[in-house]
Amino acid sequence: MHDLTGFQRDLLYVVAGLDGAKGLKVKEKLEEYYNGEINHGRLYPNLDTLTDKGLVEKSMQDQRTNEYTLTRRGRREIQDRDKWEEQYVESLQAAAP
Repeated sequence: MHDLTGFQRDLLYVVAGLDGAKGLKVKEKLEEYYNGEINHGRLYPNLDTLTDKGLVEKSMQDQRTNEYTLTRRGRREIQDRDKWEEQYVESLQAAAP
């Protein structure tokens, strides 16, 4: 996951959090988080990158709709990232008054 952009990492987490993530639902969740519009030209190429890296699997629901699911490798990458982040967050929590 170290080679992903922050946006790609956010995409990965959103796909993980949605059951059968369709592109428009992923877009909607990211727009809520970023508090602004995410255009198709940014969203779909980055989803394709995650697919190419084996982190996300893309399947066609119909002629216009794709569904994205996390692969086993994608889950493992998120778990590893969470463990890595946790060591730093724990130190912040321990230092809090």
